[in-house]
Amino acid sequence: MNETREQTFLFDVDGAPLVGIVSVPTSRVEATGVLIVVGGPQYRVGSHRQFVLLARALARRGIAAMRFDCAAMGDSAGVERAFTERDAEIRGAIDAFVRVVPSVRQVAIWGLCDAASAALMYAAGDARVTRLVLLNPWVRSETGLAQAQLKHHYSAKFVDRDFWKKLVSGRVDVWRALTEFVATWRTARRAGQEPRVATTYQERMAIGWRRFDGDTLLICSGNDLTAREFLDHAERDPAWAGLVEAPRVSRRRFDEADHTFSRAQWRDQVATWTADWIIGESEPVSGVAPREAA
Repeated sequence: MNETREQTFLFDVDGAPLVGIVSVPTSRVEATGVLIVVGGPQYRVGSHRQFVLLARALARRGIAAMRFDCAAMGDSAGVERAFTERDAEIRGAIDAFVRVVPSVRQVAIWGLCDAASAALMYAAGDARVTRLVLLNPWVRSETGLAQAQLKHHYSAKFVDRDFWKKLVSGRVDVWRALTEFVATWRTARRAGQEPRVATTYQERMAIGWRRFDGDTLLICSGNDLTAREFLDHAERDPAWAGLVEAPRVSRRRFDEADHTFSRAQWRDQVATWTADWIIGESEPVSGVAPREAA
């Protein structure tokens, strides 16, 4: 394992100073660095310090990693942007990354949830981005969520013996449960009936992925409705046909993990998968993480 160092710095995006931190090996550095893009209402530390620990784990494997606060988040100034409008921040972060760590000549963008979505919309327009690590990408829509709930949540309930015991014993509010189910069913039925938007962000993601000529590592949690909604959308929407199954996409599935890989075992496995894939020690085939011991 490598000794590492960290450096904090500011970089400018549209006149606002944003805060970045690099974790860098003190000896040999891989030519590919990892830019960790933050999603949701998060800052550079991440849920349960996930991004800090990931960056340091990568650096110990010889991979420089950068994480940063998006505008108006954490210690960065500026105006908050939606994840669909992050191009300027990602480009500014890459500019700063290769300047602060000159040995980094190409970049892999690592993104969880809507940060993965932002990465897909950005990557094809920057030749320095040669790899993507996407975790539980966000494709949320009202009808998409309803369809995922019907397929994965309610279908499981209907065969759950404990649920029926609670229902019969009166521990479940039958009227409320029925009302929620009918509302979800009606919403799911509206698929394809919504007013047409010129180009939805989901379509922008698909277009970006199709245009991207680099390699992708896709990691999906088994215990996460967002991941299931993404896979269902990719299977159902013609614009996504063949993208997930493409030869340049390596897939990993973690059956037990939740959306943010909140347990140490899950977090560490993600870091190992990422480092192995960047370095080239893993085979580009589907993998399934071992289940936890009872």
